[in-house]
Amino acid sequence: MDRRKALKNMGLSLGYVVATPTLLGIVQSCKKEKVLTWVPDFFTKDEGSIISHLVDLILPKTDTPSATEVQVNIFIDRFANEVMEKEQQDFVKMSMGRFLEKALKDSGKEKAADLTPEDLEPVLASALKITKEEKTKHGELINAYNELIAAGEPAQLDDDAARYAFANNLRGMTIWGYKISEFVGEEVLAYLPVPGAYIGCGDVEELTGGKVWSL
Repeated sequence: MDRRKALKNMGLSLGYVVATPTLLGIVQSCKKEKVLTWVPDFFTKDEGSIISHLVDLILPKTDTPSATEVQVNIFIDRFANEVMEKEQQDFVKMSMGRFLEKALKDSGKEKAADLTPEDLEPVLASALKITKEEKTKHGELINAYNELIAAGEPAQLDDDAARYAFANNLRGMTIWGYKISEFVGEEVLAYLPVPGAYIGCGDVEELTGGKVWSL
């Protein structure tokens, strides 16, 4: 299945609440930002560059634009800065740090600014291409870590679990941000800016050609 078809049929399976004034404001503000002059709000400049590389590895340009072409990197940065709780922000920073440590070690480079997509891709792949049992184990470790943090107790998270958490969360947010972007909303999903008649039990194939409605 190609990406365009997959996005057309993708439902809200990521567990995010999207129809909020804050979120809509973030989406609108991203449209005004020029990518070449973007200065991250939450991430450092080097981290922002890494996020840009990674989201394009997750959703590269095909018959639809790449993730950065619809400003998913900017959306993720602003969502982290404006919506995430302090504990979530700390977790993102910690898990990203573990991810970058692995990328630097494997590439033999000293600075995150020097990491290329070619350096990042194998680390991303190894973090995500794991067995069901490994996912379950990582999930248990992540939950235990977050429970200790919430209780104000010291906690350490296994490196593999931390890298998985970062990669998996980033993948989910990348797909989510891409799906609610203006281009995907108008060009890929079913888009009806002026609502028509209410049809309570209509067939989805007949109404939208099987597409998910744009948010």
